Amino acid sequence: MDLQITTLAERPELEQQMWSMPDSWPTFMKQDPAANLFYPVVGTQYAEFVLVAVDRGPGAVVARAFSVPFVLGGDELPDDGWDGVLWRAAAARRRGSSPDTVSALEITIRSDLQGKGLSAVMLDALRAQAARLGFSELLAPVRPNRKHLQPRTPMTDYAALRRKDGLPVDPWLRVHARAGGVIDKIAPRSMVVAGTLAEWRGWTGLPFDKTGDVEVPGALVPVHCDAVHGHAVYVEPNVWVRHSLH
Repeated sequence: MDLQITTLAERPELEQQMWSMPDSWPTFMKQDPAANLFYPVVGTQYAEFVLVAVDRGPGAVVARAFSVPFVLGGDELPDDGWDGVLWRAAAARRRGSSPDTVSALEITIRSDLQGKGLSAVMLDALRAQAARLGFSELLAPVRPNRKHLQPRTPMTDYAALRRKDGLPVDPWLRVHARAGGVIDKIAPRSMVVAGTLAEWRGWTGLPFDKTGDVEVPGALVPVHCDAVHGHAVYVEPNVWVRHSLH
């Protein structure tokens, strides 16, 4: 594959193809309201923080990566992780504040090309772009890609699992570690998706008819279902990773 990685600022004509690229995100993951603070305005407000990978041969988009600048205002990383980064980025933009930090948000590889090492390439590109923009580190509220196979395991315990070589058991955490990332802490409420029982049935195809925890395919932890009051809430923990860019 002859890969070319550019920012959306450099290639704005790729935005439509970037969004139409096939991906494997579960439907419920696309219902987080905080995402509406970022994704609808990436082309106008954050184009320098969006990377698009194109296979030069067919000219097709094969991967995308998003990051966002925000005001951290200290060393302690927020417990609200992914959602918190988006709220803080939107607040900084409205107030005209100068961001002091940048966080990765998402790296998505075209469905048929997953598992071929492109995630590591895109992470390296995000690191390089953050450095070019003048940031000293890249943060990432990482969503471990095998955690969904152990939804009942606390994220703290899962993130601590190591192979014999000392690297994380989780493949995505391992990619970050190999790139120089260091686990800082757990973000216990990194993403919150709430919906009615009817909405959750539509998103997942599951009955959601009993009060209690529901294991949903692709979810890192169970979804809390309240059949009496007619709603269910997913509170996803992520793993904060710091990448020094010095």
